[in-house]
Amino acid sequence: MENLSNRRVAILTEEGFEQVELTSPKAALEAAGATVHVISPNKNDKIKAWDQTNWGIEITVDKKLNEVSPDDYDALVLPGGVLNPDKLRLNKDAIAFASAFLDEGKTVAAICHGPQLLIETGLIKGRRLTSFPSLHTDLVNAGAEWVDEEVVVDNGLVTSRTPADLDAFNQKTIEEIAEGIHAE
Repeated sequence: MENLSNRRVAILTEEGFEQVELTSPKAALEAAGATVHVISPNKNDKIKAWDQTNWGIEITVDKKLNEVSPDDYDALVLPGGVLNPDKLRLNKDAIAFASAFLDEGKTVAAICHGPQLLIETGLIKGRRLTSFPSLHTDLVNAGAEWVDEEVVVDNGLVTSRTPADLDAFNQKTIEEIAEGIHAE
């Protein structure tokens, strides 16, 4: 297993993230030695997860989005859920935060509906990725090459479709973070 003891990872989320799509990558990254912060533009100190068909756990927000800089982190993880990415894609600060990671070649890992935020960056044209199937048309219209695969890696951009893909998603995310900056 890769050692990420010198890496800092931001998980950017809002209320309504799919519970396991945050808790599983967070646990895997911490087990690999990374420092992981849950970051949110939400004004509350805790935010609620969505757990398949109903509200799930509350998690503590480590840092508010306006308190951090992309320079503080080596990688970005974007959990899915329907509500979470829909809120983030309307937030100019969240879009700018995600854009900086893509611009700098840092690892960005997005699962399920998480790639919705990436559409708003304008930086996925020509990139190969996957997502929850309902985002297929949106991603293609944004210029991405969408494929239906468990996990897709495109120069530091890691994407997966659903919670069923989490093992592969977590493994590839850790590998890409260990590699460091991905030059175009």
